[in-house]
This record gives sequence, C-alpha cells and structure tokens, in this order.
Amino acid sequence: MASPTPGAERAIRQIDQPAKDAIRAEVRASRAARTAEDRLADDLARTGLLLAALDDWTPRMVAAYASTGDEPGTPDLLDALVARGATVLLPVLSATVAGPRATAEWAVYEGRGSLRSGLWGIPEPTSGVLGVTAIEQAELVVLPGMAGTVSGDRLGTGGGWYDRALVGTTSPRWMLLNDDELYESVPLGPWDLPVSRIVTATRVVRCR
Repeated sequence: MASPTPGAERAIRQIDQPAKDAIRAEVRASRAARTAEDRLADDLARTGLLLAALDDWTPRMVAAYASTGDEPGTPDLLDALVARGATVLLPVLSATVAGPRATAEWAVYEGRGSLRSGLWGIPEPTSGVLGVTAIEQAELVVLPGMAGTVSGDRLGTGGGWYDRALVGTTSPRWMLLNDDELYESVPLGPWDLPVSRIVTATRVVRCR
C-alpha cells in the first residue's frame, strides 16, 4: 500500500517515469475498451454518489473540469451543481494572442452550449476569463486523474498543469475515477498533490 503520509517521501523519492507511463497506458487501454453504455451508466452513478456525499452542503463555488473522450464524465455533474446554486469554474488552457498560457486560467461554466474546444480538445467556457487565482476562491475542487490510491495519491495525465493550478489552494480535492483505477500505489513526484476523496461508480473513498 502507499504510505499514509506520501508527502514525507516525495522530496527524496526518485521519479519512476516509465512506471508512470505504464500505468497511464494501462488506464487508457481500459478506458478505450469500455462501451459507451458502461461509461454512461458509471457517469450517472458517480454523479449521484458525489452529490450525495455533499450531504446538505452546497459549495458556493466549485472548480471542476469538462470531461473529454472516455475519461470519467462530468456534463451531468456540472449541470447538477449549477442547479443546486453553485458557481462552477472550468479551466481555460487555450493560447491567447500573446502566446500559450503557462498556467490555467478560470472562467464560469454557463451551460454545455457555451463550451468550445480548447487545448488538447478540452472543453472550456467562452465566458470572461477570471485569471489564474480564481481557483483559490473555490470551496471544492473536482479534478480528473488517471489513477489513485485509497490514501489519496493521484497520478495525473502527465501535463502537470492541474498540479500547478492547485498550488495555493486549501479546499478539498475530489478526484473522479473508474473502479479499476484504484491502485495499491502509484509513482509520485514532489509536485504531485494528494486528494481528499476519490469518487468512483460504486463508492466514495475518504482519503484524508
């Protein structure tokens, strides 16, 4: 099992990039093999579990992501959060006239019809950009990942932009995964930040 205090090891652990790449390849293959019906059913179940886990609490502002491809889907979740009265922020990664963005900026989600395809095909809002620090106002962060552990370690997609965006935030971080993407351990770097909960189609894991 992964250490319950992974942060204590990250400063000295050598980064095993081949191991990271192998897990990502395994997860991508598993996701690609899933049927559309299975993905939709799991998305529905995962959304229901996450909303139930909020109990009677509705965060006033949530930083989340608009899913793409076969990653755990968020369209229904985003709409449900808005229906509950939350302001939902999504990352904006596409380049500006001045060039590529070094760090994600954030904008308010105003419905599925207001999204455009951004960097790497990631859907992003067309509303006004609020800047890189807007995420610090979010009371909850819902983020993607490729794999994780029950102690809260997170393996991202490899771009590193989400970890950079999370620096300076103190709000709970909840990651969405499929059930088979929970590992006993995942290789970590010093920049890999932990999550407090992992939500799959069958359970909510309280990590820390």
